[in-house]
Amino acid sequence: MTISRRGFVGGIATALGYLGFGPNVDLWAQGRRGGAADQGAAALAGRARASVEEYDAFAKISSNENPYGPPESVMKAMTQAFKYANRYGYPDGGIVEALATHHGVKPENIMLGAGSGEVLDVVGTTFLEGGKKVVGVEPSYSQVYSHASGIKADAILLQLTKDFRQDIPSIIQATKKHYREVGFVYLCNPNNPTGVIVTKQEVKQLLDGIPEDMVVLIDEAYHHFVDDPNYATSVPYVIEGRPVIIARTFSKIAALAGMRLGYAVAPAELIRRMRPYGIGSINAIVKWGGVAALKDTASQAHVKQVTIELRKKTTSELQALGYSTIPSEANFFMVHIKRPVQPVIEEFRKKGVLVGRPFPPMLEYLRVSIGTPEEMTRFTTAFKDIFATTKTTAQVG
Repeated sequence: MTISRRGFVGGIATALGYLGFGPNVDLWAQGRRGGAADQGAAALAGRARASVEEYDAFAKISSNENPYGPPESVMKAMTQAFKYANRYGYPDGGIVEALATHHGVKPENIMLGAGSGEVLDVVGTTFLEGGKKVVGVEPSYSQVYSHASGIKADAILLQLTKDFRQDIPSIIQATKKHYREVGFVYLCNPNNPTGVIVTKQEVKQLLDGIPEDMVVLIDEAYHHFVDDPNYATSVPYVIEGRPVIIARTFSKIAALAGMRLGYAVAPAELIRRMRPYGIGSINAIVKWGGVAALKDTASQAHVKQVTIELRKKTTSELQALGYSTIPSEANFFMVHIKRPVQPVIEEFRKKGVLVGRPFPPMLEYLRVSIGTPEEMTRFTTAFKDIFATTKTTAQVG
């Protein structure tokens, strides 16, 4: 099924209707525009700004963050960099060079952004000029599509398969059918909100199946959490010179969501086209933190391990209660709650647990981020309470 921009905007309107957005809503989110809602803080829609104490008291499993915060190595680097807070032409720790070395590319293949959200916006502004369309799936990370709508471009959106995968043959077909109208193809891998990967074989199938000059944006925000051997980063395609743009972020496993640092890896010619649209608003502190994060692989490996363990534990507990979950390779998962999700989101909030927003058309699926062990215990306790109450009410009725 193909959905135009009008259909997408209608879907977003449905979601906002569920959320009850008002003109003065405070979202408590780190994202930008469509990304803010996508990160789940919309559970608080319609509420006045809360105190620091109230915010800190919530179990925050709505926005796919690293709940443990930056490791000591990163905190030390950022603290030392505060001496440059009053300067413009400060030393930046060599962040671009460090990223280029990390990926085996040249500095000219790297573009920094204030989180990968800025990279996604820049790609949209660059390649959707003149009313071009982006081809992708729904649900996925909606900031790409909302940005397209905001610049009066369009989106060709395809449904997921029955097993919640991105339908590569349909993406190829739609791209070829609308070739002259398409600015780029978008893949979120692993996909947000499902956590399902596009295998390395499927990525190759896509790139080999579409016109060779078609730009493909591959969002690898959750790359670091994947364990499936059928998955691989698509950076090698950049090295080959294919028109592939990889978006990465320090907001997830590196725990720098509030500091805003992301980047693109792409052929130099694409970077040159994109660079004029970048804001260049990354601060001195996070650049040094990013360099330190790249070096501290041990801390990231630990976060990945505990996250996967907690994901498996929590999904097993939900399955034992009779609620199926979508197999995820990210630091979040979706559970089928068998009823409209928005009232359940509010019930969790009342119990001090923030969970993900609705993701049309999957309006009976709840996205849950993996928090600390204590936060996940609070989630499962609240889940049992909410759904036990629901069953009791139904029996009485």
